[in-house]
Amino acid sequence: MEREWVVEESVAIGADSREVYAAVADPRRMREWSPEVFAVWVRGRAVVPGLRFVGFNRIGWRLWFTSCRVTAAVPGQAFAFRVSSFGMPVALWGYRVEDIGGGSTRLTEYWEDLRRGGRGAAFVSVLGRLFTGVPAAHRAEVNRAGMRATLDRIRTGVAG
Repeated sequence: MEREWVVEESVAIGADSREVYAAVADPRRMREWSPEVFAVWVRGRAVVPGLRFVGFNRIGWRLWFTSCRVTAAVPGQAFAFRVSSFGMPVALWGYRVEDIGGGSTRLTEYWEDLRRGGRGAAFVSVLGRLFTGVPAAHRAEVNRAGMRATLDRIRTGVAG
């Protein structure tokens, strides 16, 4: 099986695009949605490009943290952030928010693995497996399952 470097999943939500955006664009709320994130520390108040936060994650008994920086924050349209570990790029995560009419919104969550090429990428991949228990070659499938759970939680929480 060839390694996947990009994964995305979408869901239709019976809510206004601004309401959906507000739910996903506040890093403090990620623990409500994600099956891996259990806490978030945010450095700053306004969710704008450049905002930094730390995500505390777990799978089973394994715990780790990631340093994140918001790269896109367009109300009602898009929210994204880059993840790094030990100063090296790990991933880009984001959400696209699209009004599909009738008071509904399509929410797409996406992930891109940035651990490509070079010794640094190999080092971060080894650390990733050590801390998460997930080999880099299987990270996409784990993220796909996590995205489905996340999107379902957001759909239920926002449209609820």
